[in-house]
Amino acid sequence: MATDIIMPQLGESIAEGTVVKWLVPAGGIVERDQPLLEVETEKVALEIPSPAAGRLSEILVKEGETVPVGTVLGRIDGVPVSDVINRVGGVVVRPMGPVAEKGGKGRATTGEEGTRSEGSAEGMEEVHLSPAVRHLAKQHGVDLSQVKGTGAGGRITKKDVEDFIAHRHTEAAQTVSPVERPATTHEEETGDEIVPLTPMRKTIAERMVNSRRTAAHVTTVFEADFSAIAACRKGRPLTYLPFVVHAVARAIRAFPIMNSSWSDEGIVIKKDIHIGIATALEEGLLVPVVRHADRKSVTHLAQEIADLAERARSKRLNPDEVLGGTFSITNHGGFGSLFSTPIIHHPQIAILGVGAVQKRPVVIHDAIAIRSMAYLSLSFDHRAIDGATADRFMAKVKDAIEQSDWEQNL
Repeated sequence: MATDIIMPQLGESIAEGTVVKWLVPAGGIVERDQPLLEVETEKVALEIPSPAAGRLSEILVKEGETVPVGTVLGRIDGVPVSDVINRVGGVVVRPMGPVAEKGGKGRATTGEEGTRSEGSAEGMEEVHLSPAVRHLAKQHGVDLSQVKGTGAGGRITKKDVEDFIAHRHTEAAQTVSPVERPATTHEEETGDEIVPLTPMRKTIAERMVNSRRTAAHVTTVFEADFSAIAACRKGRPLTYLPFVVHAVARAIRAFPIMNSSWSDEGIVIKKDIHIGIATALEEGLLVPVVRHADRKSVTHLAQEIADLAERARSKRLNPDEVLGGTFSITNHGGFGSLFSTPIIHHPQIAILGVGAVQKRPVVIHDAIAIRSMAYLSLSFDHRAIDGATADRFMAKVKDAIEQSDWEQNL
């Protein structure tokens, strides 16, 4: 019995999606809820789980194609449960004679007549790898034992494999003479490289241009003393970001106009404070939302921010988790940047940039002291907010950051 794989409804306003990558090749065996393919919309990129166990018999929508919601992407034929004994990254292990002892060898196959390979207990380490990593390694013939993992606990990420492949190609190219090395016409003429635009990159470009075209951007910059937060963080697995989110949420309570959007009928002030956190991905940027940020402690905010960021990077966010933000924060200081002029996340009217926290000499009560300082930059829509309001809001954020009672807010 065949099961259709359908392009799901990934949010109320989403009408279509793009197939980025099939994580299982045609003919491959899958388990129910195993990540099957990566799909990208203008809102989010995520992995779609398999609706059933069986064999991926048909791929009807190829990688890179954009189709409407409800489109059949492929089909899965049912496979007897006895055929699915064990799986290591999409490879089904079947009984082939006597069961192997622990540490002994076994046979693996990708299908009834698929390619088989000898394996050992070492191969079971692949269980800890994501399907995307295993598929990419198999596709390019990469021996994962030669790849150095940069993820948590030394885990191999997709980028690690891509970097390994790129390095291998570079070494191969250096060993080929200019006469032997193939080149496209464009490369022969200019030596330039064209990187195709992904759907996410196109969407980011459109949104940024639309925001600059629509909102009257102005940026104001404050410097804040993070020394009290630095002292509170000692011995705790907390970054600076949840403290900033907590401070911003408190300041928004005092200045509700900052939690609004512009409309032709008037300025719409939002009742709930939902703060978007700009999250850098390998292929672009997402802004998952921390809902009701003003009701949460610093510890709760830290846990939620870490969870959203991890799931954004592994493409496991729900579509609703990137919708409904009322104010945004971008922590560009995590990459060493001191200050920036961020672009407003339309239709919001403001975004706060947080620079790197660095120890600097400052004057306090006519004396020079070493303090942990950072620049905070607020880009705001001058149609809705005047400079005086923006500066008073920033002064409130600065005061909240520099307070000495952070222990009470953990």
